[in-house]
Amino acid sequence: MLDSKRPRPILMIPIRRCGSHALRLRLNFSREFYSPYPLHVVDFMPLVELYGDLDNDDAYFQMVIDVIGLQNASMVKWPDIVFDPVDIFERLKAQPRSVHAIVWELLLLAGERRGASVVMDKSLDSVHYADVLLRLFDEFRFLNVVRDPRAQISSMNRAIIHDFDTLLNTITWVKAHDAARMLAAHHPDRVLTVRYEDFLSDQETVLRTICSFFQIEFLPSMLDVSKSNEARQISTLSALWESNASAPIAANIDKFKATLSPEEIAIIETMAGGHMDGYGYERMAPSNIEITPQMMAAARDHSDARRRQAWIDLQAKAPRDCRLREYRADTLAVIRTRLERHRERSRPQPSAR
Repeated sequence: MLDSKRPRPILMIPIRRCGSHALRLRLNFSREFYSPYPLHVVDFMPLVELYGDLDNDDAYFQMVIDVIGLQNASMVKWPDIVFDPVDIFERLKAQPRSVHAIVWELLLLAGERRGASVVMDKSLDSVHYADVLLRLFDEFRFLNVVRDPRAQISSMNRAIIHDFDTLLNTITWVKAHDAARMLAAHHPDRVLTVRYEDFLSDQETVLRTICSFFQIEFLPSMLDVSKSNEARQISTLSALWESNASAPIAANIDKFKATLSPEEIAIIETMAGGHMDGYGYERMAPSNIEITPQMMAAARDHSDARRRQAWIDLQAKAPRDCRLREYRADTLAVIRTRLERHRERSRPQPSAR
């Protein structure tokens, strides 16, 4: 349930490298809208079971502390706000308990303090927890940002946040879009789907459509991202975001033809073909690739080898980016170690004979 005085919550879905920052940064020109750098709580989800019963106040308070710690470890800090774990716990203790409730309390509180009427989380992978969010808030909405899977997976293959193999990333892409399209089918009034390619060809029309769905005013200033301080800031932090401080290049729509092999394109069109048809993307050729266990094993080996090299390259070429990403990963690892140690100590010890 959402207090009518609080901002309306929106989640961008369904998977990263879809042009999501380009939209978020432009919408952030509106004072009615607030969307900070995302927490990507999907990385926290493997830890949730280690907290045990969240009806236990100590367990839930520890989760509040740790989620705030994850926010503090973010590569891009949320401006002008510091969260008090005691205050957040007191706000939430009588409500249904979950990590999502904590994350959204932080987001809504930050948006509230900025006077926003709409708060959006760009943690796209949280599409897989949409049912939880719909139970938390009556007014929850979703912005479904679609990109040609061939272009998106080509981008994912080069991003340290994803796998380094076309087959593995296609599987991830399909699962995300399965969830998004099911959500849109069940809740058509709560989901707006836009194509990134349509944004590239006509930014104003797409932004006006989004603003209307969010019930905020479109501003002409949204069309000039070069004036965004945040865009300039994040463009210097990571190679993944270098292009965000300038206008998108429409010619890059077909760039995947030079970066993917014909076999990779066939794999994508075989596995994602149904979604491509539904979203209006034309296939290049009839495809019916059989995915074998041997192909999966080779894909994992290929991705693992490229991941190791990617971290070496990141350290050499962008040490600040590397350190920021390592700090966040270390924060999650420390939380896991502490929780596992606590769980081990809490187990009943066998009686001595």
